[in-house]
Amino acid sequence: MPKRHYTIYCDESSKKGPHFSNFYGSALIQSADRQAIEKVLREKKEELNIFGEMKWTKVTKAYQEKYIEFIRLFFDFVVSGRVKIRIMFTHNYHKPKNLTDEHRENEYFLLYYQMLKHAFGLRHCNPNGIDRVFITTLLDDMPDSKEKIERFRNYICSISKTNAFYGCGVYFPKEQIAQVNSHEHDILQGLDIILGSMYFRLNDLHKAKPDGAKRRGKRTLAKEAVYKEINRLIRGIHPNFNIGINTGTPNGYIDRWEQPYRHWRFMPREFEIDEEAVKPR
Repeated sequence: MPKRHYTIYCDESSKKGPHFSNFYGSALIQSADRQAIEKVLREKKEELNIFGEMKWTKVTKAYQEKYIEFIRLFFDFVVSGRVKIRIMFTHNYHKPKNLTDEHRENEYFLLYYQMLKHAFGLRHCNPNGIDRVFITTLLDDMPDSKEKIERFRNYICSISKTNAFYGCGVYFPKEQIAQVNSHEHDILQGLDIILGSMYFRLNDLHKAKPDGAKRRGKRTLAKEAVYKEINRLIRGIHPNFNIGINTGTPNGYIDRWEQPYRHWRFMPREFEIDEEAVKPR
C-alpha cells in the first residue's frame, strides 16, 4: 500500500480579542517538499537582509515593504497548492455555555484537535483509503509540562481512531507530534504573519490610535498595508473573500481538502449570544 507523508505547521495568535478570539493557523505541505520551500523562503529573507525571525509583531514602517515582498513569495506557494493555509477563530458573539472546568483547562487541546481533525478536510484526501497517509504535526507552542505534552500527543493521535476517520487511512503518529522553534522554520513565520494580520483586522486594530492622538501610528499604518496585501493575494484565489466567515465549499466537502486557502469561524455546539461583542457599525 503506497504511503504519503504530509507536515502540518501549527501556530496560535492572541487568545482573546474584542470581537474575535482563539486564532489558530495551520500550514500543510508534502513532507518531501519541506526543504525546498524552506530554502526559497530563506534565500528571500537573505535577499531582504532579514536574518532574524519574521513575525507579525515585528512589522514596522521600515520593514513594511520587506514583509510585503516576503508574503508575496509565500503566497506563490499557496496559489500553486504546495502550501495549504487554514485559519480558525471564534466570534465572541457566540459565547460558549455549559463549559466544565475540564473544558476550560483543556481548551488548547480541544481547539487544536478540532483544527487538525476538520480544517484541512483530511478525511477526503485519500478516496477509498487506497494509500496510507501519515501526518507530522509541528507546533510553535506546546503545553509547558511533560504530562500535558503527553496528554496532548495522545489526544491528537486519537483523531485517526474516530468514526469520521474510519477507513480513511490517515494517521497522526505520536512520535511525529513535536514542538519546534519558529525561528528555524520560515514556513511557520509566513503562517504567523497571515494569522496575526487576521487578528489585527478582524478586531479593528487598524483603527487604533495612540492615547491622545488624532492620527494612527506609523506601525499601525504599516501593519494595515501588509494586511491589505495579504487580503489582495487571498482574493486572487477567492474573489470577494470575506475574512470573517467560513470559506464556502461550492464543490462539496472535497473543497476542504483541495482549496489552498480557507477560513473557519468555529462555533461552539452550545452557545449564548453576547450582544456586547458585536462590532459597532
